[in-house]
Amino acid sequence: MSTNHKDILAKGTITISRQLGSRGLEIAHALGSLLGYRVVSRDLINQAAMRSGNPEVALAIIDELGLLGICPSPQACQAYRQAVKQVMEELLHDGQVVIVGRAGQVILCEQLHVLHVRIIAPQAERARRIASEQNISIENALAQVQASDRYRRNYLKRYYQVNWDDPNLYDVTLNTAHLSNQAAVAVIQQALTWKLKNITPDVEELHP
Repeated sequence: MSTNHKDILAKGTITISRQLGSRGLEIAHALGSLLGYRVVSRDLINQAAMRSGNPEVALAIIDELGLLGICPSPQACQAYRQAVKQVMEELLHDGQVVIVGRAGQVILCEQLHVLHVRIIAPQAERARRIASEQNISIENALAQVQASDRYRRNYLKRYYQVNWDDPNLYDVTLNTAHLSNQAAVAVIQQALTWKLKNITPDVEELHP
C-alpha cells in the first residue's frame, strides 16, 4: 500500500544555498508556492538573534557587503549560531519548509528527509542581473557579487570548517545561466521525490 502523498510531503525539507544574483531566493519562493512549503530566510536570522539576545548579529549577518561595519563579539556570534541550529531543528521537526541560506546544508547534513540544493550562475551573468535590477553599473554590480561570494565562502569556512563550493555538501547543484526558474523548480521537485523514495521505498511520485 502506497504511503499517502500528504504524509510524505509533510516529511520533506529543502535547504537552498545560493550565490547573489543566481535567482535562488526567487526559486525558493516558487518551490514554496508549488509544494505548499513555508519559505524561511531572513526571518530565521531575526528569530535566532532574538532568541540569543544579540540583535546586532542579525544586522551583521544581513550586511554581507560590509556596509554597516558591525563586528559582534565572538560570544554573541556563538550564541547566535547555536540559536540558528535550534530554530532550524524546530523547522525540520515541523517539516514542509524551504530554508534559504544560514548554513542549512551543514547544520542539517545528516537528516535523511532534507534535500540540499545549491543555485549558481557565472559571475558575469549574476553581475548583469544585479546591474539591471538595481540600475547600477556592471562594475559596481560585479563588486557586489564578488563581495557576497567572499563573505559567504568565508562565513562557512570560519564557523563550520567547510568549503562553500564543495559539491559533497549538496544533493543538487543548478546553474541558472541557461535554466529558467520554472525548470529549476521542476528539477528540485523531482530530486526531492527521488530522495524521499530512496528512504521510503513505497513512496509514489510527489504531485502537490
